Amino acid sequence: MPLDLTADLAAAAEVLAAASEVTLLAHVNPDADALGSAFALGLALHRRGVRVLVSFGAPAEVPETLRGLDVAGLLVPPSAIPAAPAVLVALDAGSVGRLGPLGDRVAATIAAGGQVVVLDHHVSNPGFGTVNVVDDRAEATALVVLRLLDVMGVEVDEPIARCVYAGLVTDTRSFRHASSETHHVAARLLDAGVDAEAVARPLMDSHPFGYLGMLATVLSRAALDRSAVRGLGLVHAVVTLEDAAGLRPEEVESVVDLVRTAQEAEVAAVLKELRPSTWSVSLRSVSRIDVREVAQLLGGGGHRRAAGFTARGDAAGVLADLLGALETVEPEAGA
Repeated sequence: MPLDLTADLAAAAEVLAAASEVTLLAHVNPDADALGSAFALGLALHRRGVRVLVSFGAPAEVPETLRGLDVAGLLVPPSAIPAAPAVLVALDAGSVGRLGPLGDRVAATIAAGGQVVVLDHHVSNPGFGTVNVVDDRAEATALVVLRLLDVMGVEVDEPIARCVYAGLVTDTRSFRHASSETHHVAARLLDAGVDAEAVARPLMDSHPFGYLGMLATVLSRAALDRSAVRGLGLVHAVVTLEDAAGLRPEEVESVVDLVRTAQEAEVAAVLKELRPSTWSVSLRSVSRIDVREVAQLLGGGGHRRAAGFTARGDAAGVLADLLGALETVEPEAGA
């Protein structure tokens, strides 16, 4: 069951109803949930005559697979974001740090007397806004945004529904981690005109031919440590800058979904080289390890079964630190 956020949703709707300009920020390295949520809410506000700015701190370009969601041309570069927006909305960001270079807008907005609305589903979110709508039971921030749109009385037509569906289908891994209520929400979005295959295929099942070569190289180096994680097993792989040359971030991000299929390992980790000696590490678990707790020990965050962190050094050192953190986390009861 979703949390009772009636008062929080009403407060957020009141802030947005009074706004003439709204800035919406997704987290760095935005995914379909972050940008889908931003574009869904942004489009609804745009149609009401509000000036809407959507952005994210990094990288410089929006992922190619998400560009089609911005049907109203709301996306702007970080340089176009005011130093202290009157109304700022942070979407799918579990902390101010997840906003990257644009995180300073939060404190600046509050100091200037503005409003910061936080829409999120991360359990670790401290509530860094003036209005916080955080449902850690929701499978995606897109569900929180949909509830807000309903409170605002917005008609959820196909363009808005498509943005919500994009966030939902990706964050639930094609509804494998979705409740019965969320399946009902998906049916509502399909009834609004969403073409499920047209939305999901470019996000999850379409890659350039060079992706296959990168996978062959990276997976050939993958390693299984059966003794790690207190004997539950760790499978890990490394994607270097050379491996990823010429490919989109989407291709690199998808590697963990293949590595995690190793049935001998409870935890999967993929180290992705962002720049020399700097790594983004994706963590996944099956059922017994809270990888969010592991990621937090290493300066990151996320969800119980999907999390990540950023680290500096060589790959061997990052992996050693990860192995150490994994040993400190108590496995949950289970088969």
